[in-house]
Amino acid sequence: MTTYTWTIANLERNTADGGVVVAHYRVDAVDGEYTAGAYGSQGFTPDASADGFVAFDSLTEATVIGWVQNALGGAEKVAEIEAALQAKIDEDKNPTVVAGLPW
Repeated sequence: MTTYTWTIANLERNTADGGVVVAHYRVDAVDGEYTAGAYGSQGFTPDASADGFVAFDSLTEATVIGWVQNALGGAEKVAEIEAALQAKIDEDKNPTVVAGLPW
């Protein structure tokens, strides 16, 4: 069974109000000895005066992962990314194309 782990690799923020403008994230899939990964960046337009604004020092990784996943398109896009990683693992486990020479 494949497990998927979303992590935040880095954040870029405004110096004036600490609002996050870019989150760099990773998604890692592991199925036994087989692994696949993806890296991406998601931009944001923070508004320090908005309800729900979270100060930089109060952020948690889980909060930012939620922002990223929602900004990407929610559960449908998360499932699409994870399915692509699963397809890579499936191909690694049972390759449809191999390289080599017959001699």
